[in-house]
Amino acid sequence: MEVAEFQSLIRRLYMEKDRKRGEDATLLWLVEEVGELLEAHRKRRREGIEEEIADVIAWVTSYANLAGIDVEEALRKKYPGRCRYCNSVPCECEK
Repeated sequence: MEVAEFQSLIRRLYMEKDRKRGEDATLLWLVEEVGELLEAHRKRRREGIEEEIADVIAWVTSYANLAGIDVEEALRKKYPGRCRYCNSVPCECEK
């Protein structure tokens, strides 16, 4: 699945609930999911890690929808296929 497809899916499934919840509460849910990812990591539970990674990405996407951010475009800008600092692939700088 492409990033834009996933963002569209999350929008179709959850935008109504996300609007009612609002940006602040959505970010709180995201932080909770990051905490659950940390817990799964600590327990070395691969299945749990996989599930929590999916949840974190979904909540980030919900927030992006509320904020009017195109996730795929934001990723392209931030990660243009080379290191943003040293322009190398792979990165050779200290950042």
